[in-house]
Amino acid sequence: MNEPSKKNLLSTVDISDEDIFAAMKDIPGYLDITPRDFKEIYGLAFRHALERITHSFKAKDIMTKNVFTVRKETPLKEIAELMALKGVAGVPVLDADGKVAGVISEKDFLFRMGAKSAKSFMGIVMECLKGKGCVAVSVRAQKAEDIMSSPAVMVSLETTAMQIADIFTEKNINRVPVVDEKGALLGIVSRADIVKTLKLRDFVK
Repeated sequence: MNEPSKKNLLSTVDISDEDIFAAMKDIPGYLDITPRDFKEIYGLAFRHALERITHSFKAKDIMTKNVFTVRKETPLKEIAELMALKGVAGVPVLDADGKVAGVISEKDFLFRMGAKSAKSFMGIVMECLKGKGCVAVSVRAQKAEDIMSSPAVMVSLETTAMQIADIFTEKNINRVPVVDEKGALLGIVSRADIVKTLKLRDFVK
C-alpha cells in the first residue's frame, strides 16, 4: 500500500463548511475573513505543518536497531524459517565483511517460486521448503545470494522520513536498510515505521 504524499494527503480529509464555521468560532474576537479564505489558509498551514514534521524525523529517529539478518551463504530454508518465526517480511543480507549485499523479502521468494500473487505467508513457504511436491522444491537448495534483491536500496542516518516514503513508492519496496558511510548495517526502516511516525494511519485507505 502506498503512503499518501504531501500533495494528496489533504484531499483525503473532507473539510466541510460546518467544520470551517466551527473552527472560526473557536477563535476569540472578530475575524474579517470569509470561510473560503479560512479554508485556504487552513490547507496551506496543514501542508506546511506536514512538511515540517516529515522533514524533522530522520532514519536515525525511527529505525529499528535490532535487525534480523542473514548471510549470502545462508540456505533459503533457514531464512524462511527465521522470517516465519520472527514475524518479519524481509531481512538484509550481509556479505563476509558485514556490509549489506542485498535484501530478501517475501516477494523474492514468491517471484522465484513462480507465484502469480502474494497470497502466501512465510509460514507456508517454510513448510513448503521442508516438504516435497511444491513450487518451492526448485529453490530448496539455493542460498540467500541466489534470490536476494541486489544491490539493495539503502539510506543513511540523515535521510528524512519523507524521502524514505518517496523511495518506498518509487521503488515499490517495503523496507530499507540504514547504513553508515562504509555500508555497514545500522538499522532498518519499514513502511510501518513511516506510517507510525507521521501519524498517518487514519489517512491511509
